[in-house]
Amino acid sequence: MAVDPRKHSRVLLEGTDRSAARAMMKAVGFSDEDLRRPQIGVAHSWIGTMPCNWNHRKLAEKVMQGIRAAGGTPIEVNTISITDGITMGTEGMKGSLISREVVADSVELVARSHMFDGIVTISGCDKTIPAMTMVLGRLDIPSLMLYCGSIMFGRCAGSDGPFANRNLTIQDVFEAIGAYNAGKISLEQFMDVEDHACPGAGACGGQFTANTMATAYEMLGMSPMGWNDIPATDPRKEEVAFESGKLVMELVRKGVTPRKIVTRKSFENSIAGVMATGGSTNAVLHLMATARDFGVKLAIEDFDRISRKTPVLADLKPWGNYTAPEMYDAGGMAVVGKRLLEAGRLHANEKTVTGRTIGEEVTAASEPAGQQVIKPLAQALKAEGGIAILRGNLAPGGCVIKLSGQKKYAHRGPARVFEVEEAAFQAIKKGKIKPNDVIVIRYEGPKGGPGMREMLHVSGALQGAGLGESVALMTDGRFSGATHGFMIGHIVPEAADRGPIAAVRNGDIINIDVKKRRLDLEVPAAEMKKRLAKWKAPKPRFKTGVFAKYAATVSDASVGAYT
Repeated sequence: MAVDPRKHSRVLLEGTDRSAARAMMKAVGFSDEDLRRPQIGVAHSWIGTMPCNWNHRKLAEKVMQGIRAAGGTPIEVNTISITDGITMGTEGMKGSLISREVVADSVELVARSHMFDGIVTISGCDKTIPAMTMVLGRLDIPSLMLYCGSIMFGRCAGSDGPFANRNLTIQDVFEAIGAYNAGKISLEQFMDVEDHACPGAGACGGQFTANTMATAYEMLGMSPMGWNDIPATDPRKEEVAFESGKLVMELVRKGVTPRKIVTRKSFENSIAGVMATGGSTNAVLHLMATARDFGVKLAIEDFDRISRKTPVLADLKPWGNYTAPEMYDAGGMAVVGKRLLEAGRLHANEKTVTGRTIGEEVTAASEPAGQQVIKPLAQALKAEGGIAILRGNLAPGGCVIKLSGQKKYAHRGPARVFEVEEAAFQAIKKGKIKPNDVIVIRYEGPKGGPGMREMLHVSGALQGAGLGESVALMTDGRFSGATHGFMIGHIVPEAADRGPIAAVRNGDIINIDVKKRRLDLEVPAAEMKKRLAKWKAPKPRFKTGVFAKYAATVSDASVGAYT
């Protein structure tokens, strides 16, 4: 059957009855010839608040040039973004996860209402990446996602102190805060890190959430293999942006849509990529939500199952030694995929937006001789992946722990309970947290926050204070991809849903056993029941507006915290 490349836009723009629509588009420069071509959206989230998305306008123009060259008419769409790194540790961070839904919803609204025949989405900071891919599954029109790329690493100007003479990322700034507060570095050394950690445009430079999701969606097949790996300031980024415009036109003419490409096995490939790179725990949230928008069934147990049989192969920050630009120089995600294929951990026949299978893409990978970032299978950094799912009487609905870089698999100690993140940070800053403590931060879940804040301000402070190896932290909130240490997040049910975490008291003993996949409070069940019977829901922090709307409609973290 012949494919109509103007299947959608004809309804909007063709015939005398649609004259008013054409007249309005002509007012902003579209010609009759423009309006006779396939209408292709180019959606991005340029915003003046951060480096993460700073190159989106430039990339969008290149994408639009590629669309025009291939016979389409590009239409630029702009939406919002919230950066985690700037808002971290404040109430502003509550907006981060909420923005994922706002970005996906806003692009969906424009694309459906203006009847695009295809779309290229450009992503940057943490939540725009899943949002700009989730919407492709919802729309199911010919499309692809292009990540704007990682920021380059920075270097201190001075040569003294623990942060000198190493490649810096935003993670180092958060850890420098803890080190300065603990008296371990001088103010001059502290400012040296602040001034040089972020040298230009691009998203945070380790295998934090942005780069985790960018590489995960290459493995999913919705971004061309290797294109997301290219750093933001590399000249080749603009070249692949142009090629993205040409590629979407191929998809339009062939009638290839996301749901014809992506399957459950595609998601298993994506999860395997996250595990092999020691990626962010946020991948659990985002891939669960993405699977829902693609009509694919996925459960948090799938992450644990795949993690148990997937080795960690890429030596990447926050727990390893290298940054995302160095990963690109080492051959990028295609080399990781090649290793997974060799290990029998890749569904090689799954399709990608290029028209080639994922197996074909990774087999063609070029690996520089002597690269040290991506290890051979025989030298895997860990036999199992970087994430595990725990359950127990504190998390009957499940929770997530990041294992990348971890040397211990158990922790037992007294609870130190905090109702908000800021209180925990102040306790660390004032030296009130001791080795063996289990920090409990609650009422930070999707509903209770609302917005499920990340805890990098807290976890970074622990690392900087030298407590990263001796203290555990658990929360119904979540963690930045830059977090490392014995950290548990996404606890379900959350405290605001009368979850058992709401019943924990200072001094209660908490037992974490990763090998048994357990998180338990050593309090009798009868006592727990008694405490929860007396529980009263706290008054909502926001009663109107987007935060209140989100709290009223969001699902729990075990299914992706979608609305």
